[in-house]
Amino acid sequence: MYFASDNAGPVHPEVLASLTRANEGYAMPYGADDGMGRVRAQIREIFEAPNAMVHLVATGTAANSLALACMCQPFETVFCSSVAHIHEDECSAPEFYAGGAKLTIVTCDVDKMSPKALRATIAAEGTRGVHGPQRGPVSITQVAEKGSVHTLDELKALVEVAKEFDLPVHLDGARFANAMAALGCTAAEMSWKLGIDAVSFGGTKNGLMGVEAVVFFDPKKSWEFELRRKRGAHLFSKVRFLAAQMEAYLTDDLWLNSARKANANMVRLSNGLRGLAGTEFLAEPDANMVFAKMPRAAHKRLQDGGAVYYIMGGSVEGDDPDEQLLCRLVCDWSISEVQIDQFISLAAG
Repeated sequence: MYFASDNAGPVHPEVLASLTRANEGYAMPYGADDGMGRVRAQIREIFEAPNAMVHLVATGTAANSLALACMCQPFETVFCSSVAHIHEDECSAPEFYAGGAKLTIVTCDVDKMSPKALRATIAAEGTRGVHGPQRGPVSITQVAEKGSVHTLDELKALVEVAKEFDLPVHLDGARFANAMAALGCTAAEMSWKLGIDAVSFGGTKNGLMGVEAVVFFDPKKSWEFELRRKRGAHLFSKVRFLAAQMEAYLTDDLWLNSARKANANMVRLSNGLRGLAGTEFLAEPDANMVFAKMPRAAHKRLQDGGAVYYIMGGSVEGDDPDEQLLCRLVCDWSISEVQIDQFISLAAG
């Protein structure tokens, strides 16, 4: 019963098989291999963007930080939500790779920025001339940090605000496939067709060993990314092993099927928890992640029964069995229905 993170799940067998095939013989290094060429073509086809530039890195932090560095001058600021991964979970890497550019936080109710709040925050920045940071890119997380998925209309509204100020837009898509599966849309509809300029296209949380793609819809940024990736020590010599993972991921819709399975697992889990006494959701689970409050007694039963997940800001050790503690539950493609039903049974008591 492992619900701690979709980073913790196994690598998909088809990805491992692709890595084994890539390990045969020799291939040119630094992205000059045939596999990288095929991946580039696959992503361009998926995004319906024949001129898009595609680069692979090993981590989501590298994808976000290097992409934003190409979109932001050191004297500018990136606008993001108060719970954005680049703000809370990347150890100031975006600021570091952007040469000291700062982050400006847009308040949000749960995990989504509103167009009104974004507009007000942008308008308040860049007003002090040489004495203050200048306005830079807007970064949006999809799936958002508490499990919500921005609708296409919501994304469009945020992008339109950014474009009012002539600012580029970055999409942190660590769970891009989960969001697409939830919305039933295409990659193009959730990116450049809305005006988004660059996407961090995630794979590690959805069955890959460790690879993310950065997709620029403006080819002019490609060479700068190459240089920043090398200077930042994120250029693999044996890129073929990154490409082999991504190629398997994108073949026969493995990426979407895995995301659909993860989302379906969360539907099963959340439906089972929904009616339990003392259980409430912080936000409606749109994809594969939910934040839920449950009584301490339920958490104690779950953890004693072997369930693994995060409790946020509390402990099962306490005197009040009815006190509600917030937890994060994440499903990946590999979790079985048996594990989900066992978790629900223990929570119910």
